[in-house]
Amino acid sequence: MESTPSMKHRITSLVKVDSKGRITIPQPIREALGIEPGMLVVLIADIGRGEILVSPVATRGDKLYTFEIEFRDVAGSLAKLLSVFANAKADILASKCASIIRGETAGCTLVVDLSPAEKSVDDIAKELEALDIVTVVKYRRFEGFQ
Repeated sequence: MESTPSMKHRITSLVKVDSKGRITIPQPIREALGIEPGMLVVLIADIGRGEILVSPVATRGDKLYTFEIEFRDVAGSLAKLLSVFANAKADILASKCASIIRGETAGCTLVVDLSPAEKSVDDIAKELEALDIVTVVKYRRFEGFQ
């Protein structure tokens, strides 16, 4: 069986959670993703699916925000959302988007670095809220890194 291109770029490892809830990211994965000591790593938990997305962040975290957005699940909706961030020159570091009720409601969790952005977080939120597809926009700044 031949692997697909996306499967060639996957590393699988089994890790154990210690008594304090910590895991160690295995060295081959750290090396492949460029994760170094002291680097920030974003975790996005999808409770419904029982999954955690782990994404390294190559910034100090000065202007990191998480956006929770609900919107109508229609063709082109996600492109409209992402264009707001692209036009602001914001850097999306991690994302988790899915249909909540297929054909009706969808949601995204985005981790965004606004350091390079040409607009404020409030302006970006207002632009998102002004889209005819968006029903909820929540955002918060990342604080208190562990």
